[in-house]
Formats: sequence, structure tokens, C-alpha cells
Amino acid sequence: MIGFILFLLVIGLIGGFVARALVPGNDAMSLGGTILLGIVGSFVGGFIGYALFGNDSGDGAFQASGIIGSIVGSVIALLVYRAANGRRAVRG
Repeated sequence: MIGFILFLLVIGLIGGFVARALVPGNDAMSLGGTILLGIVGSFVGGFIGYALFGNDSGDGAFQASGIIGSIVGSVIALLVYRAANGRRAVRG
């Protein structure tokens, strides 16, 4: 269990950092926010991988993915975060 948590933290940090580097623009996000972005992205990437390829059907659709899936999911999560945050700032 500790190994899985450490795996999520490391993959989350790498995936979140690379996603923030790939998507242009300024993101005022702390280290914890970057890790959280990568963890969410890992699960988004796992869901997309499951939906496209149907592999690991025993694990279900909500599963952690590898580093590539984490980066792809993190980019998607970052774009969704920006869209939601931008709308809130305009209305407020």
C-alpha cells in the first residue's frame, strides 16, 4: 500500500510537471497542486486507455495509468481546470 502511494506521488509529480510544461500559459500552482494534477491525470489517462483499448477489464474503468497515460490525462485535466477557472473569474 505504501509503495502504491509513493508510486502515485512520483508519477503525479512527473505527469503534472510535464503537462504544465506542454500546455502554454501561466499556472499559479503549488507543488502539491502539480502532484494532484498528475494523480488526477493518471486516473483520467487510465479511464481513456480502458475506454479505447478495453485492457485490464478486471481492474475496472477507474484505474491508475502509466507515465504516458498520466501525461495525456494531466494535459486534459489542466485544460478542463483552466476552462472552469476562467469562467468563474469572468462571472465573479
